[in-house]
Amino acid sequence: MAELRYNPLTKDWVMIASHRQNRPQMPKDWCPFCPGSGKVPDDYEVHKHDNDFPALSQNPPEPDDVATDLYKTKEAYGKCEVILYSPDHTATLSDLTVPHIRKIVDLWTDRFHDIRQDEKIKYVFIFENRGEVVGVTMPHPHGQIYGYSFIPKKLELELASCREHYEETSRCLICDMLAEEKSFEKRVIIENDDFLTFLPFYSEYPYGVYIAPKRHLGSLEDMSEQEKDNLASILKETVGTLDNLFDYTFPYMMCLHQEPVNGEDTSDYYHFHIEFFPPMRSKDKVKYNASSETGAWAHCNPTAPEEKAEELREAWKKFKSKEQA
Repeated sequence: MAELRYNPLTKDWVMIASHRQNRPQMPKDWCPFCPGSGKVPDDYEVHKHDNDFPALSQNPPEPDDVATDLYKTKEAYGKCEVILYSPDHTATLSDLTVPHIRKIVDLWTDRFHDIRQDEKIKYVFIFENRGEVVGVTMPHPHGQIYGYSFIPKKLELELASCREHYEETSRCLICDMLAEEKSFEKRVIIENDDFLTFLPFYSEYPYGVYIAPKRHLGSLEDMSEQEKDNLASILKETVGTLDNLFDYTFPYMMCLHQEPVNGEDTSDYYHFHIEFFPPMRSKDKVKYNASSETGAWAHCNPTAPEEKAEELREAWKKFKSKEQA
């Protein structure tokens, strides 16, 4: 079964993908993403691989006959891809060189451009899940891309807030946020010519950093060559910073928020950015999303962002000193 079911309480679509339950457990001594597996090229630097067990498909089956006037269904139309970062099974973003990460940025951009050509796709979501604590069973360095036939609720709310702020002020909300963070300084972690990594004023997670471009732009496609180079650089430094917090490969969910596609023009008010959701609240303690966070969307951060930003800056210095050694 693969279909979309509508939740009338939240006005959002839920992907029902029961076929993914049958995904095989990979043998410990074999990886489908390593050269020689027969599943990927024997020689690659970065690579796009169609997901073998997609939740969304451009040739989806008909939904089950369970819809009513209240409970709506529709085809699970969309695209699911895997982006392989490296042929090295144990590499992470912070291990890769900036030129190599730039190849990942270029592949992300190419796939965003190609997927948006399908007029049924309304949002292209690029993300990475990293670490067993967030449910990753495949350690080979990779991210994913989902092309949705709808705009997911969180993105819809974010777009509405940005639109409302623009209508009230004639300014971009995220541009204003960046100005506040730069003025306050204490939550800024890393800065280069084109990007800022900061721990937001309202961070839901102790180490939930954002990366945002200083220039107002809506997607990867809007970036100059220099901006793509500097995005690669700050990605390496941001992940390296997280990895140096407690001297282990730090788990996280990394999500690229870009303008929607094949719909309303949001270029005046929407601003590309990357959100990180790292589940650790200390070296050996996980910040679980419990009833308040999950049932009410009422988040509680048990730490002060200003204090954690200082901790992150120290981890960044540690990472830079290792890089320069």
